[in-house]
Amino acid sequence: MAHVITTACIDCKDGACVPVCPVDCIYEGARTLYIHPDECIDCGICVSACPVQAIYEEYRLPPELAHFTAINREFFDKDVSGLGSPGGAEGRRVPCDHAAIAREIPIARAA
Repeated sequence: MAHVITTACIDCKDGACVPVCPVDCIYEGARTLYIHPDECIDCGICVSACPVQAIYEEYRLPPELAHFTAINREFFDKDVSGLGSPGGAEGRRVPCDHAAIAREIPIARAA
């Protein structure tokens, strides 16, 4: 996996990263966005586009956020979203999240 979306995206989903992704590998769940690990080409454009600094290169993840590697990967499994590897988000919104995200306490954001 090249890039990973982490905590700062939960209940934010700014989405500035989505239109700049040249391979359309950023998918929308109910509370956060997810990067498909097999579709990401490691270009890094999403990192600079994210206004809340939620995206990291996998090898630069702070230790306390390392579990997001599995969360992003497992989101696409048949037991979570069932998306598999569709080859592009195509504006697709999935009405669920990884169980670890669903358990997170909602984050209040300033309006």
